[in-house]
Parts: sequence; structure tokens; C-alpha cells
Amino acid sequence: MKLFLVPTPVGNLGDMTYRAVEVLKGVDLVLAEDTRTSRVVMQHYVIDTPLQAYHIFNEHQTLQRVIDRLLSGMDIALVTDAGTPGISDPGFLLVRECVKNDIPVETLPGATAFVPALVDSGLPCDRFVFLGFLPHKKGRQTAIGLLAQESRTMIIYESPYRLVKLLEELIEVLGEDRQVSVSREISKLHAETARGTLRQVHEHFSAKEVKGEIVVIVGAKEKDQKD
Repeated sequence: MKLFLVPTPVGNLGDMTYRAVEVLKGVDLVLAEDTRTSRVVMQHYVIDTPLQAYHIFNEHQTLQRVIDRLLSGMDIALVTDAGTPGISDPGFLLVRECVKNDIPVETLPGATAFVPALVDSGLPCDRFVFLGFLPHKKGRQTAIGLLAQESRTMIIYESPYRLVKLLEELIEVLGEDRQVSVSREISKLHAETARGTLRQVHEHFSAKEVKGEIVVIVGAKEKDQKD
């Protein structure tokens, strides 16, 4: 019995690793955040392992059933729509429960959106903090306010529909001259990274329709960047 956490491509299907394909072919069951999305990947690599839905809306209800299957001797893989399970995606609850039940867990290295966005930003990546998605409503202003004193490069995930608004909120708190890098459609055909000050990047995205998954990399306080 073992739980495998298997990263899947964030864009280009060619980013799937050989080992990820081998694991998905070899397990008894694949848990997928969206079976329709995962089926595309699995069909591309001719993987016919049974799929079952496992997402934030059903993970509490299905968690014990998955644990029972693992304890019965099954090998199960968990995948999400894109990237590494557990990073702003389902995975944490299942891993925690496996640890409690002495079920082996193995996480494969592979695709995740924030690493290429961070390295591509040109901002310091020796020290950084991953913030994921900020609260949409309650607590959002407090969370953004705390960023003003952050001494590390900051990584934020955002919806394309809220990107411009986020940049406006960051300008209000951090000032328009703070350095930022915004990457979208990572590894896809229309991948784009816009770098500059918050004002410059805000103007860039305000003038166009924003599409795709978004990673925002925000520079630390200026005095920390100079140290």
C-alpha cells in the first residue's frame, strides 16, 4: 500500500515525467481533482488506470474511504488539474491522514507553477514566501497590509479576473514603484511574463484582456533587496 502524489503539467503536456507516467500506469486507482482534465493527460499517455473524483468539495466525505482502500493494500495516486498536489490544491488532508495511519506516502518531483515564475522574475529567489491565493473578501485587506513589511520575495496566485484589482491593491499598500513580475500561461503557447514596477505592470494588464493562470512575484522591501 502506498499513496503517490503525482505532479501533472501546468501547461505543456510534454512536461510530464517518465516516472509520473509509470506510476499512474502502475497504481490501482487515480484520484483526480477533475476527472475530465486528468483524462486528457491520461489519454495522451495511454494510461487506463481507473479514475475517481477527489476535490475540495468531497474530500472530507471521501477521505476515510480512501484511507480504507489504502489500508486494504491498494496503491493510489493523487493528481490535480495542474502542478503538484497540495500546493493550493487538494492533498494536505489525505497526506496527514496517511501519516496518522502509518501509510507510506511518496511525492514525485515535477511541475509546479510558482518555481518557474519565481526564477523567471529576475527578483531575488534565495529567500521567498509562498502565499498562494489571498482571501477573496474577509481578511483580504489585512493580508495585503502585512505584505508591506515582508523582507522576502512574495509569491501570490491570482485569478485572471482579479489580477488588475490585486495590482491596484498592492500599489495602494506597497507603492507604485515596488518591483513585480507577473507570469501567465506558464509553459503554454502564449506564455507571458511582464516585469517592472507595480504601476508599469498594472498599465500593461489594464490595457488587455487577461487570460490563463496567474503567478504574481512581488519584490521585498527595497532596503532588504539592497542588503
